[in-house]
Amino acid sequence: MTTKSQSELVDALVTSLLMVGLLFLVLAAEVVFRLPLNHYGIVPRTQMGLTGILFSPLLHANLNHLLANAIPLFVLLFILLSDRQYHPFRTLALIWMASGFGTWLIGRGHAVHIGASSIIFGLAAFLIVAGFLIKSWRSAALAIIVFLCYGGIFYGVLPQAGPISWEGHLCGAVAGVWAAKSLGPGT
Repeated sequence: MTTKSQSELVDALVTSLLMVGLLFLVLAAEVVFRLPLNHYGIVPRTQMGLTGILFSPLLHANLNHLLANAIPLFVLLFILLSDRQYHPFRTLALIWMASGFGTWLIGRGHAVHIGASSIIFGLAAFLIVAGFLIKSWRSAALAIIVFLCYGGIFYGVLPQAGPISWEGHLCGAVAGVWAAKSLGPGT
């Protein structure tokens, strides 16, 4: 492995750790300072809910919610950030904004949608679809690994009652597929 590729992997690792660490920092600030940050989540079809498009992936209901998202988010971010063919920052921005806007459009009203799971669903869908569009053995192998490890999460896009935002999951997955098709090779 060349020094450049080792450096890129270290950069991907550090950036992934920092991004996931930010989620823990936000939750810690919310708890320590008793900040009601959840109202900055996505409240569908409201003007105030538009701010949630930016902030909802940073917010979590509690430590269990954050822990459930932290490991898959870290792994998927690391995979995304470790390969420039994926256009990692453009892809992440597109998934973040498109999944948030989609949730704002179709989400259950009178609910506040928070959490990084829309990003997780978007990254998983992106990596699976892009893995076959890029047409490299490495990308295809990663797509298969992501599918085997995280493919079961796609049951979460099905409508269900309760506090879990299946709408965010669905919009994240759609955003991931869209990102793979629009940010694929040659773009």
